[in-house]
Order: sequence, then structure tokens, then C-alpha cells
Amino acid sequence: MAAEEINKPPSLPPYPEMILSAIEALNEGNGSNKTSISKYIESKYGDLPAGHIALLSHHLNRMKDTGELVFWKNNYTKPDPNAPPRRGRGRPPKPKDPLSPAAEMAPARPRGRPPKDPNAPPKPVKPKAATAGSGKPRGRPRKMARPTGGITTGNAATTSAVPMTAGSGRPRGRPPKVKAASMTEVSVQN
Repeated sequence: MAAEEINKPPSLPPYPEMILSAIEALNEGNGSNKTSISKYIESKYGDLPAGHIALLSHHLNRMKDTGELVFWKNNYTKPDPNAPPRRGRGRPPKPKDPLSPAAEMAPARPRGRPPKDPNAPPKPVKPKAATAGSGKPRGRPRKMARPTGGITTGNAATTSAVPMTAGSGRPRGRPPKVKAASMTEVSVQN
């Protein structure tokens, strides 16, 4: 056990103390960055633990979160009690206005359409305007009934198979192909 006590390095002060003393000693205008703080601690205390960089980063972040240090533009400084708080990026939040006590006391309006007042007088009925025009009814005209007689040609099956439009007398769509009843041959005489 005596050998372990002899090889043990002299005790270092806590990291927050070393960091604050480094920032005071460096005394830079805009604060000191992590590299300069680390170099100062290495030069002053010499024999540091193996994870010095990780420990320094951890303590700097913790001191920044608790408010012991102010981090601005990659530099750490001591907070000035008289300085206004520095704004970060982006739009600042809107200030919250205290509401008047009368506005808080009023009950909230229920959602949806308010119910009709049963005591309200009924609205007067507007007279319908007379149709000024040709006397035809509005909208698309009704379909006419299919004529029973129709136009009949030699082939009655084709006219009944294809529906006819009202009033035109001609079937809808492409006309059917005409089939020749018998081919006439022209005989050549010598």
C-alpha cells in the first residue's frame, strides 16, 4: 500500500475551480475557448488524468447549464450580473400580457351553433319571384318515349338491336357493315 501512495500524483483541485481560475488568469475580452482553458490547466497542474479532455468538456457543459459560466460564440466567460441576458438565434418569444380580471371571470362560450331563441319572432317569408322568360321549365328536358313505328328498312333485326335516339330517326353509333346479298359475276365472252 505504501507504494501506491508514493506513486499517487498530488491531489488536484476540483475541475470547476481549475476552470474558473483558468478563465480569470487568461482574462480574454470575449472569454476563453475550451482549447485555451485546457492548455492553461495542463501548463499549471502538469500531471492530469488520462480522460482530461472528456472531464473538462463534461464540467464545462455542467457549469454552462447551471449558470456558473456563459457560453457565447464558442467562448466561456463568467456571467456579468449587470449585463442583460444575451439573445440566441431566431425570433424572441412574445411577451405574455396579463389578462384583465373581468376577461378571466367571463364564462367561455360553448362550442357549436347557439340554440334558437324560442321567444324570437319568426322571420318573414319572402315571396317567390315570377319566372320571367320563355315559359320553358328549367333544367334538362325529359327523355322522350321511343317511337313504336319507327323507320323500317329491309333488315328489321338491325334496327331493333341498335337503340335509337329520340327524334332523329337514325340509330346511335357507327352504322353496321352492309353485307352484299349475292355477288354478281361479269362473264367475259369471246
